[in-house]
Amino acid sequence: MIATTPTVAALKELGTALKDFGYAFTTVTPATHARVNGRPHNALARNLRDVLGWSRPCTRDVLPSGIAALMDAAGVLERDGDLWRSQVRFSTYDGELFVHSAYPTTAPDAVFFGPDTYRMADAATAHLAARDRPVRRAADIGCGTGAGAIAVAKRIPDAEVLAVDINPAALRFTEVNVALAGTAGVRPCHSDLLGGVDGDFDLIVANPPFMIDPVGRAYRDGGGPEGHDLSLAILDAAAERLTPGGSLVLFSGTGIVAGHDPLRAAAAERLKDTGLTWTYREADPDVYGEELDGEAYAHAERLAVVVLTATRT
Repeated sequence: MIATTPTVAALKELGTALKDFGYAFTTVTPATHARVNGRPHNALARNLRDVLGWSRPCTRDVLPSGIAALMDAAGVLERDGDLWRSQVRFSTYDGELFVHSAYPTTAPDAVFFGPDTYRMADAATAHLAARDRPVRRAADIGCGTGAGAIAVAKRIPDAEVLAVDINPAALRFTEVNVALAGTAGVRPCHSDLLGGVDGDFDLIVANPPFMIDPVGRAYRDGGGPEGHDLSLAILDAAAERLTPGGSLVLFSGTGIVAGHDPLRAAAAERLKDTGLTWTYREADPDVYGEELDGEAYAHAERLAVVVLTATRT
């Protein structure tokens, strides 16, 4: 767990103040983050983006007094020797501000936000734009920061959108982010997949963990020998809970082995008797190349991120 549980109310105030400051930050992959922070001139923060985006240590005078006071109130400003460091980051997407875990995301309950978040939310909104049926009820499974739920709710403001996650830290951050975005239709719910919520859905979006992670971090480890267990469980849940005409947008990833995609093969087997029609595409054929140096992906030739869309006809 993070050392101090941030209070939701104080984080809302902090996020509002950052908006007033015109704060913006695009979050990169952990590998890029490490490279950029590893440059000698980036050892210390010089401004708010360095502190709250790049997670660099700072002297207290780098923080505007009002921001420092709000960070203290939220319990997210911690001592790092003679310096100070934020326990959270703030990132921007779709004109909104999102609070999430600081770099590096090593804690078991870390809440991740990064390029896959942008890709997943983009895939969900593109699907919404192409739909010819209304969406009255939607769910974002494993919502993390709530970015997918918020992006959906902004485009269908009259719909009920459930942001579900098993991680209490994710639900706290989602509550803050929903307030900052003003998306009143989003309701954070503690749930293991859809097991803790009732009813059917016109739209389900999900960006589950999909990596083979020897450490077993919840935000990263997809389960099973190929990291696909959670993705396949989401297919099962969608098959049971989609309304007629309802659809699933699943953003996931897979190691490609000798030209073979094991996730696609497993998904085809899982979906064949469900009555769902589906499409599958690679959103990016080559990501997280640094993982190929480790034992977990020694069998793979590349890692790809994919979008699977399934619809009940």
